[in-house]
Amino acid sequence: MSTKGGNTAIIAALAANLTIAALKLLAWLLTRSSSMLAEAIHSFADSGNQVLLLIGGKRASRQASPQHPFGYGRERYLYAFIVSIILFSVGGLFALFEAYEKAHDPHPIEGQWWWVPLVVLVGAIIAEGRSFSVAIRESNETRGDRSWWAFIRTAKAPELPVILLEDTAALLGLVFALAGVSLTLLTGNGLWDAAGTGLIGLLLVAVAVVLAIETKSLLLGESAGREDVAAIERALEADGATQIIHLKTMHLGPEELLVAAKIAVAASATGAEVAREIDAAEARIREAVPIARVIYLEPDIWHADDADDAGAHRVGADAPADGH
Repeated sequence: MSTKGGNTAIIAALAANLTIAALKLLAWLLTRSSSMLAEAIHSFADSGNQVLLLIGGKRASRQASPQHPFGYGRERYLYAFIVSIILFSVGGLFALFEAYEKAHDPHPIEGQWWWVPLVVLVGAIIAEGRSFSVAIRESNETRGDRSWWAFIRTAKAPELPVILLEDTAALLGLVFALAGVSLTLLTGNGLWDAAGTGLIGLLLVAVAVVLAIETKSLLLGESAGREDVAAIERALEADGATQIIHLKTMHLGPEELLVAAKIAVAASATGAEVAREIDAAEARIREAVPIARVIYLEPDIWHADDADDAGAHRVGADAPADGH
C-alpha cells in the first residue's frame, strides 16, 4: 500500500471526525449526556490519531542518514503505536471513568434540547459510514483474497488497518451511544446513558489493545510475508546453480525490505565469478520483489552439514504465520 493511498482514507476520516467531534461536544453542553461527552472525546482522540498518522508518514519518507543508514520507514510503526496508547488512555479510560461517574449520579436527559443528541448521533453515523466506505475502498486495493481480520493482522503498512479499526469502533460506539441516549429518554433512567458510555469505553480499550499488539510486532521487525519469501527463494535459485544455505528478511518499513542470505558457491569459483553470481542474484530478487531494496548476499562453500540450514530457511521457518 502506498502512503498516498493510505492518506486518502486518513484525510477522509480526519475531516469527518473533526466535524462530528464539535457537534458531539455541543450536544453534551446542551444535555450533559455522558454518552455524548465520551463520544466527543473519542472523536477528538481519533482526530489527533489521524494527524499523528499523517506526521508519521511524512517523517518516514526522509532519506537515510549516517545515523540511520536504513532510513526512517519504521517511524510509521512508531506513530501507529502512539495512536494505540492515545486510544486506550484518552478514549477508553476516559469513557470508563465517565461511565463510573454517571452511574453514581444517573440524572436523566432533560430540557428543550433533548432531541439534539439523537440528531447528532444519526448524522454522525452517516458521516462515519462514508469515512468507513473510503477506508474499505482503499483497503480492497491491497487486501487481495485475505479476510478482513487477516488483512489487519498481516498488513505491513499500518495506516489502513488503524483507520479500519478506528472507524469500526466509531460506528459501534455511535450505536452504543444512540441506544444509551434513546433508552434514557424513554425511561428517564440515566443508568442507560452510563451503560452506553461504559460500552464505548470497553470497545475503545479492546481496539487499542489489538492495535498495540499488532504494531508492537512491526516495531520489533517482521519478516517478509510468505509470498515474498517464496518469490525471493525462487529468484535466488532461478539460475539452477545457486543454493540457499539460509535466508533472513526484515521489513525496514512498509515498502522497504532487508534481505540477507548465505548462498553456496562452487569451491573452484573465482572471485570474479562469485561477484557476477551475486550481482545477478540481486537483480533477480529486485525484479521479483521490488520492495527488497537492501540486499546482502554472503557466499560460502557448500558443506554436507549445511543441508539442515538450507531446509530451515524455507517458507514457514522464516515467516511462520505471515502475520504479527
